Amino acid sequence: MSAELVSILALVVVFVIATTRSINMGALAFAAAFGVGTLAGGMDADGIFAGFPGDLFVVLVGVTYLFAIARANGTTDWLVHASIRLVGGRLALIPWVMFAISAALTAIGAVSPAAVAIVAPIALGFAAQYGISPLLMGAMVVHGAQAGGFSPISIYGTIVNGIVARENLPGNEIVLFLASLVVNLVIAAIVFAVCGGLKLARSAAQAHELATVGGGNAPTGSTGSTGDGSGGSGTQDAPEPPRLNAARAATLVSLAALVVCALVFDLDVGLTAITLAVLLSIVWPDTSKKAIGQVTWPTVLLICGMLTYVGVLQEMGTIDYAGNAVSDVGVPLVSALLICYIGALVSAFASSVGIMGALIPLAVPFLLEGAVGPVAMIAALAVSSTVVDVSPFSTNGALVLASAPDVDRDRFFRQLMVYGGIIVAVAPLAVWLVLLVPGFG
Repeated sequence: MSAELVSILALVVVFVIATTRSINMGALAFAAAFGVGTLAGGMDADGIFAGFPGDLFVVLVGVTYLFAIARANGTTDWLVHASIRLVGGRLALIPWVMFAISAALTAIGAVSPAAVAIVAPIALGFAAQYGISPLLMGAMVVHGAQAGGFSPISIYGTIVNGIVARENLPGNEIVLFLASLVVNLVIAAIVFAVCGGLKLARSAAQAHELATVGGGNAPTGSTGSTGDGSGGSGTQDAPEPPRLNAARAATLVSLAALVVCALVFDLDVGLTAITLAVLLSIVWPDTSKKAIGQVTWPTVLLICGMLTYVGVLQEMGTIDYAGNAVSDVGVPLVSALLICYIGALVSAFASSVGIMGALIPLAVPFLLEGAVGPVAMIAALAVSSTVVDVSPFSTNGALVLASAPDVDRDRFFRQLMVYGGIIVAVAPLAVWLVLLVPGFG
């Protein structure tokens, strides 16, 4: 067996073990990089570490640290409650508010599972309290998180754009962002119509109660709450809605500064975020102690491990080998569709970022042929690999399942699984038809 086939087989084994044994894929990837690189590739430690993405490491740590501070000091709670009060009792707007909040959180730098973890308990609490379909509310939260997930300063966007730059491929940050935003918005609108959203639009019940939410009847489960997890509304000792204090105001200014520095002054997102986080930590050190433990270290390990292994694949020539194999299908459009389906199927059971980190480099030789536009192909692959995260086997879907109070959990699991299966079957074909077919040739 050739060294290239050994490295591809090892990649498959990494995905299988990570899916079936709940082991961090990044840790497995580091082990695979060491084993495959040393035994099959004849590489030394320096050669293996050459693929370590130091710049992305700083981005992941810096952005998630800053956002962890926002979560620890209650800034995210304040944002959520302020947004809910704006709807003024219109039930039909609540799912869309949750969509918008999730999208905003990921767009400004929150990791998608972090945004879902913050919003889903509140959203599913509202669903139980006001008779809204939990599938509708859960899908709106997840698709919202993915809608904002590819902004130029987001984690997903930074990772994908960084991979594109590393591979010397033409990229377009705005096309990537808008593709994910539009696809998830369209899916959310369909789910809203199918799962009872139109009925909510005709309901005026409990309007006054909802308009004053945030006090005694607010659902528990938001970040920093001490709810017992039962899904009850906590009417006796529920906390007052969070107020805008000095720490939260400073955090909001920091988040706005991150956006301005990245988009206007073109400063490095990771270094800017970690600097802002350090400044907040100096003024409020107690919050920083809580926040450092909330940095998404598993995600950092995942990304750095996968991209280090991809570096080993590149050094061994596996990237060219696999890309040529995809090209040998003979029909570029069919090859593109195949790659999108691979991304969607694997991502439904494993890491979206992990599969993108593996498939984009694997597709480089195929993309360099020019038969399929690289910008459209990368956007299609990115959307196909993330829109399926409502699957209960993915982190986001599992968070939604865990956050739903007062539901038949087995039934809700089956609903999420069926819905996730529909998205896996339909979404790659849809984005392929919209993004790739029109520009072919």
